[in-house]
Amino acid sequence: MTPAGIPANGAAMSDQDFKSDFLRTLQARGYIHQITHPAELDAAADAGVVTGYIGFDATAPSLHVGSLIQIMMLRRLQQAGGKPIVLMGGGTTKVGDPTGKDASRPQLTDETIQANIASIKTVFEKFLTFGDGPTDAILLDNDAWLSTYGYVDFLREYGTHFTINRMLAFDSVKLRLEREQPMTFLEFNYMLMQSVDFLELNRARNCTLQMGGSDQWGNIVSGVDLVRRVDHKAAFGLTTPLLTTASGGKMGKTAQGAVWLNAEQLSPYDYWQFW
Repeated sequence: MTPAGIPANGAAMSDQDFKSDFLRTLQARGYIHQITHPAELDAAADAGVVTGYIGFDATAPSLHVGSLIQIMMLRRLQQAGGKPIVLMGGGTTKVGDPTGKDASRPQLTDETIQANIASIKTVFEKFLTFGDGPTDAILLDNDAWLSTYGYVDFLREYGTHFTINRMLAFDSVKLRLEREQPMTFLEFNYMLMQSVDFLELNRARNCTLQMGGSDQWGNIVSGVDLVRRVDHKAAFGLTTPLLTTASGGKMGKTAQGAVWLNAEQLSPYDYWQFW
């Protein structure tokens, strides 16, 4: 168990009897892999508007087909009366998520990151309703707050809430080290940055739910724990199964033959080869 009482590997959801439209829909469609506090989240979703977010780093000018599952999660949240937040990783992209990678991501310029964000944004408008209403989606960029921290200030404010022991136990770090692949100190900070994202959104937007693929479980749990530990407020995490190739590998942006969502990245001919 983590300090917040979160099971290390989540909870099996196959036999849960959910009351909220949101979780019932996700369960019926096979979207749920893990939830940190299923009964609490179900009660919150059944009682009123739940604000939830998913982060998308801008490492390429398009998202891939695996991200479509995450976009649909936000869509289902909105359809069930919740408020979705699309969080673009203008700040976290500068570090690069080490999850599932054997090597550090190439460092991108600020100009490239912003161009990628501009290109990616167009996909979300096809699935979500944006606006100023209570359940309208909003799009934010975490560079708005992450870039304002001084290094020492960031470490003093949040570094005391993370132990090296616990971070080494998460698969995103442990598997990289077991494969004897180097992990830079820059990448090691990614988990702290994603956790601070959740705390910032909880404080500024009353966001209580972070969602993502199952490979993000460690990062999500750390964010849930940070919100509950620092501000003593409700926070939940939910992950989906990953979309994988026939060999069991994750379908991602760096995978060979990536299936892009932006039309200019993948021709109709190439797209139909996968179906």
